[in-house]
Amino acid sequence: MSNRPLTLRDLANKKYRTFPFIGEWYELLGNPECTGRWFVWGNSGNGKTNFVLQLCKVLRKYGKILVFSLEESADMAFRDTLLSVFTPEDRGVFVWTPEQLPNGLADMEMILDRRGSPAIVVFDSIQCMNLRSYKMYTDFVHKYPNKLMIFVSQAEKQNPKGGVAHSVMHDAAKKIWVEGYRAFCKGRGKQGEYTIWPEGAKRYWGVESNVTP
Repeated sequence: MSNRPLTLRDLANKKYRTFPFIGEWYELLGNPECTGRWFVWGNSGNGKTNFVLQLCKVLRKYGKILVFSLEESADMAFRDTLLSVFTPEDRGVFVWTPEQLPNGLADMEMILDRRGSPAIVVFDSIQCMNLRSYKMYTDFVHKYPNKLMIFVSQAEKQNPKGGVAHSVMHDAAKKIWVEGYRAFCKGRGKQGEYTIWPEGAKRYWGVESNVTP
């Protein structure tokens, strides 16, 4: 514990590492810190997976990415989804599937504890992490203060599925709701939106202009 509290001058002089997003990614997220927790949720068939992969592609410019694909096996459909955004020549994206993680969270911690493990980590989905309590979640994330952790969640209507997921959403600095092939940032700071698939979004919303749910 520190010997004294922070003053306003301390906070004013504090330096932060941020992602220098521009264009549509800046409109969605601003220039957020490179560490912390983000939360993405949405119902099936609305473009959530595609959004997460597109987000990974832009984040790859700033560091290596580790994806724990806890819902998907390494089958042909999963491969085709990945290759709709990435190419086989893209480097620095590492994917672990359920078959490779027989001990679940313990295996993930072992991977994250490795020297030089990627600083950007995606968990898809949080429901498959077997986090039995919010404390179990906080104990886990506080072990890795220098990483950006992106938690993807299933949804029930417009809410994250399950009590732990709902609490994790409130903890996250960026809360991104996906619906109708649009992503809506509802977190702290910049709040914007991003079109994942223009044709699908136009068909869903019935208009080309931005729509906030």
